[in-house]
Amino acid sequence: MKKLRWAMEGEFWELDQSTPKTLEGTARAVAGNPLPLGLSRGTRLSRPKQIDFMQRFMSVPFLPSFSADGAPTLTLQRVLTIPFSENWFATLLGQFNLLKYLSSVKDAKASKSSKSTWLESLRDKSLYAFGFSSEILFTSDDTLLLSYDSCGHNNTSRKKAVFHHKFPNHNLTVEAVWPGLFVDKNNYWDVPFSMAVDLASVASDSGPSYHLTMHHNSGSPKQFEGNGNSGSPKQFEGNGNSSSEVPASLLPGVSFKSAFSYKKNVDIWRSKARKLKLVQPYDIFLSDPHVSASGIIDSFGSVALTAQHGTFQRRFVDLTRFYTRLDFPSGSKFLSGATLLARDFFNSQQPSLETIRAVCPNVFLSVQQQIAGPFSFRVDSGAIIDLKNRDIQARDSVFAIEYALQVLGSAKAVAWYAPKQQEFMIELRFFET
Repeated sequence: MKKLRWAMEGEFWELDQSTPKTLEGTARAVAGNPLPLGLSRGTRLSRPKQIDFMQRFMSVPFLPSFSADGAPTLTLQRVLTIPFSENWFATLLGQFNLLKYLSSVKDAKASKSSKSTWLESLRDKSLYAFGFSSEILFTSDDTLLLSYDSCGHNNTSRKKAVFHHKFPNHNLTVEAVWPGLFVDKNNYWDVPFSMAVDLASVASDSGPSYHLTMHHNSGSPKQFEGNGNSGSPKQFEGNGNSSSEVPASLLPGVSFKSAFSYKKNVDIWRSKARKLKLVQPYDIFLSDPHVSASGIIDSFGSVALTAQHGTFQRRFVDLTRFYTRLDFPSGSKFLSGATLLARDFFNSQQPSLETIRAVCPNVFLSVQQQIAGPFSFRVDSGAIIDLKNRDIQARDSVFAIEYALQVLGSAKAVAWYAPKQQEFMIELRFFET
């Protein structure tokens, strides 16, 4: 349930969101902007590791990504792994902008005065981007990751250093990026320098946990420049908000966050029927039919319900899964709204829409259906309740085809498309539901 836990905490913590806009394949979500379920990303499975695995064990020569930021781009990525020792290896990631290359060849043919050929067009350095990363395992508990990405279209680079340390029942992460890419509901933002120190207790299915974070930003944030095909960034469409105001949490300064939460899982029903003998489930995490609920309470609150039919063993119609989550606003916002709501009822007044919105939760839904064998179709979406027009609208929908890697127990290759962001990626994910 890792991904669901990350998404639950997205209202409070800055978490990673998958995106093809950078070689690294991630952007940090601004606090207070809940992550789309299908785009939340763990911190330990880097993009080079994903591509290397698919090249080695899935015979995938190139991994495609699509983005419609400005002029649409279709890129191909490939990785070269360099093992220095058992505890130290590096990767060289190369990216080629296929759509821009085809466009340049077409333009060259259309220009009678040009003598450029398809081969000469390959000399355009704006078609390429390269990334170098190195991971060093000092001990079984200490890992250092260094990365450097360079794009030919604008001669810019991104640097990152991440240190992980495992304490007994705790995880420490120290991360520095320059510039750091962040995303809110409307735009992508570049922060010249961003650093975070994060200490969190190891998550459990039920019980207490806590989280401490120190965050430092330096320099003036600016909108992301795009992927090299447009001089200005393209805002997300369909959100009804064209504001380009810099989020307060990205401004220069130091901030501290702490939270203590309690999580509880309850099985409402769980099948006791025997699974098929000598047939391994396509995903061991999706092999138990059940109906269960979970909740997290803190300065924010979240309640989730999961229902599954099928054991994901048969070739057809053996997995149908439904998930819904209600995220309630922060304690101060909820308390203020509840107070105003109680006052209006006490005075026999009709509550305003703003007051009702203050106590209404954010709604998220996910539906997954097996197509055939290890393939399944999944839709993740938020839901906005329009009280004024008495309507329900989808928000941040993500459509995905998942391929379960049965030999690994619980792993999958995911091809997803997000209409709002107009982005497409193929990713590898482990131990997520």
